[in-house]
Amino acid sequence: MKHILLLEDDETLGRGIAMALTGPEASVICCSALVRAREALAEARFDLLILDINLPDGSGLDLLRQLRAGGDCTPAILLTANDLELDEVTGLEAGADDYITKPFSLAVLRARVNAQLRRGLPAVSRTLSLGPFTFDFDRMDFRRDGAALELSKTEQRLLRVLVENRGHAVPRATLVDRVWTDGAEFVEENALSVTVKRLRSKLEADPGKPDYLKTVYGIGYTWAVKP
Repeated sequence: MKHILLLEDDETLGRGIAMALTGPEASVICCSALVRAREALAEARFDLLILDINLPDGSGLDLLRQLRAGGDCTPAILLTANDLELDEVTGLEAGADDYITKPFSLAVLRARVNAQLRRGLPAVSRTLSLGPFTFDFDRMDFRRDGAALELSKTEQRLLRVLVENRGHAVPRATLVDRVWTDGAEFVEENALSVTVKRLRSKLEADPGKPDYLKTVYGIGYTWAVKP
């Protein structure tokens, strides 16, 4: 699933955009203020940013510049009423991947969002460093503090889905479908719980009080993002 951050101070418009973009393959976090967007970016990772420029507490353009200066390459679309050619050039030079002026068609917005999501790099590629862990899913090399971890193929698939969606709760049904791709309908009800327990026993310092692979009660599981 792709995760989109939408920064739009017009809450009615924001809800409409979120409804248009949300579906089985995408979720949208809406923020109406710059401060909330910064909090969301600190708490989770996103596959696409949609940023309004003129906000009550600052500028989405300044946020984009700061992200790019810090090495963040998340695809970004600027969504704004500023429709002068100079405004568009300024936005693209600041690091935006696309620039859409208001008013706009939701159908066109969806198409351009999908284009950016297709261009995005895989969420996990080669070696991924997360706290004490390094995960290389291509080479099937998994380590904690440099020590090798032996994971089964099922545990690897579960771990990959969780870290690709780190900071977000992944529903149990989604995990079952993504982990047991050859026949999720035949998987025993407790298979996911058992696999989570085994994975925690290999990853967590205290599996009974996990720091990373956490349960989101009533929903599923998440890989917690550490500050």
